[in-house]
Amino acid sequence: MDIVGIIQKEIEERLKEAVLKAKDEGDLNFEELPFFIVEVPKEKGHGDFASNLAIILASQTKKPPREIGEIIIKHLDTSNTWIKDVEIAGPGFINFTLMREWLYQVLEVVERGDKKYGRSNVGNGKKVQVEFVSANPTGLLHMGNARGAAIGDTIANVLEAAGWKVTREFYINDAGNQIENFAKSLEARYLQLLGKEAEVPEDGYHGEDLIETMRNFIELEGDKYLEADPEVRREALTEYALKEKLKSIKESLERFGVAFDVWFSEHTLHESGAVNEVIEELRKRGYVYEKDGALWFKSTLFGDKKDEVLVRKNGMPTYFAADIAYHKNKFDRGFDRVINIWGADHHGHVVRMKGAMEALGYDKDKLDIIIMQLVRLFKDGEILRMSKRTGQYITLDELIDEVGKDAARFFFVMRAADSHLDFDLDLAKKESSENPVYYVQYAHARIISILRQAVEKGVEIPRAYKTDLTVLDSEVELELIRKLAEFPGLVKACAETLEPHRLPHYAIELAGMFHSFYTECRVLGEDEGKQAARLVLVNATRIVLRNVLNLLGVTAPERM
Repeated sequence: MDIVGIIQKEIEERLKEAVLKAKDEGDLNFEELPFFIVEVPKEKGHGDFASNLAIILASQTKKPPREIGEIIIKHLDTSNTWIKDVEIAGPGFINFTLMREWLYQVLEVVERGDKKYGRSNVGNGKKVQVEFVSANPTGLLHMGNARGAAIGDTIANVLEAAGWKVTREFYINDAGNQIENFAKSLEARYLQLLGKEAEVPEDGYHGEDLIETMRNFIELEGDKYLEADPEVRREALTEYALKEKLKSIKESLERFGVAFDVWFSEHTLHESGAVNEVIEELRKRGYVYEKDGALWFKSTLFGDKKDEVLVRKNGMPTYFAADIAYHKNKFDRGFDRVINIWGADHHGHVVRMKGAMEALGYDKDKLDIIIMQLVRLFKDGEILRMSKRTGQYITLDELIDEVGKDAARFFFVMRAADSHLDFDLDLAKKESSENPVYYVQYAHARIISILRQAVEKGVEIPRAYKTDLTVLDSEVELELIRKLAEFPGLVKACAETLEPHRLPHYAIELAGMFHSFYTECRVLGEDEGKQAARLVLVNATRIVLRNVLNLLGVTAPERM
């Protein structure tokens, strides 16, 4: 249950009734009731809720907003509500102050909801696919993949909490030029290890991990393919390496707390004829033309800067063509919403992909594409570039070994996806309040310690509905309850806007409020009534901290 949302809705309805009543009685003259908002104001002095209704109505009524506000208040019925006081502020905002008693209900709702507190059914069981990471299976996962994994998995968690039926999907890029270059790179390493002269192509894969892969292959197959036809040899090496790389990717992601429901192979789109079929369909619809021996998609019709090649002069479909077939496949599987997490290098791909879906008759607004910016790793104040294992980039496994899963996931989600992220390895390992994930986890562990001490002293953790909560009357206690009340609305908002970075910031604020409460308010050893009420508050805070950490895929520890 979202108490804040319920009260918000009730205030909206009472305002609508008041305005329509004012119109009926001739106090206000307007054609139609405009869209207005009721929100929690940022400034504490502006009440518990505020509305811009009077300001929005000014243009229609030809009256000053403050005068409109006074008229609305005159007709406002606040009976049988939590509303204690209503006043006009600033340029004409209508501010509402509530009776304190609504806050005490929050604690009972949190306690009763427990692991379900914050969850809702706004998604109504609709199907959503979240495709993320989708790294080329030609190497190990790097920082960009890691950030995409944390963001994508958190978005999936949030959507599930908001009542969507979520499918997590990894698109395996196992076709096209990158696989041909991969095969040639593997062949060079294979021949080198068997004492033959060979060089990795300039545009091939130079990572040290491919040497390790070919050592494993030789251990299994020996020099069986040394004298084989190059095409046969490359096919065997690639088949083995792709399986090994995918296995490694899956294991790394499992360590990171990410599990996919579907692993979709690009190769199957070519093999099944789906790529050629979608090109033909676009041609029939009039969106394909031939120029300079290649086939082009009229992406400029959909706002792109230039048309895009679908089939090259050599008759090979482009990656874009396969991607169109893949997205058609997504919608044909019945997803109501499709979400992609893409790297910054795919920015130019967004308009044309949405355009292709529109050209095929799908609703382009059901395709959400999140562009994720780059990550820079810092250690000892300097950018860290080199990896011991790949010789090039830092891998996800190396990061987990260095700072752990929890810190990595928390840090990756802390900034909005479209913002560059500077990841400070030294900060992520600090066991102090400077480290945000440690700060939040310590708050949870501290709560568990309080509850444990209570039980050891023979104190039963009280239930909210059996406790007099009105003794919670200090500002620090009431602010903490208000923060707990925000959580369901926050989860809904994150699901709607696809902005998971709001979760770690909420967690940090909640932890900070708890630490302040702990400093100012003694829990154990107080008089029986106050001790019981504060234990209820402490336990409710535990529930919400655990729930937000769970959404982030971060552990809620019992000891630190």
